[in-house]
Amino acid sequence: MNTQKLSNITLNEYRQFLTKAGCKHERTSGGHEIWVRSDILRPVIVQTHINPVAEFSIKNALRNLGLTKKDFFDILNQI
Repeated sequence: MNTQKLSNITLNEYRQFLTKAGCKHERTSGGHEIWVRSDILRPVIVQTHINPVAEFSIKNALRNLGLTKKDFFDILNQI
């Protein structure tokens, strides 16, 4: 059973995760960063003014990237 939670993930940790997951920072628009990857249809949006990152934002990104919560922590722990 996985007891790790998606809450309290800092903005820097989240950016590192996106980079390790193969995403690339494309641009910043206002208070939002747009991250893309060649195989996803929708970009991952990161709200730069909210730290720690909201749990629903991480869940949406994982769904978009086709990753699980376990994948998230495996990639995050490689950092």
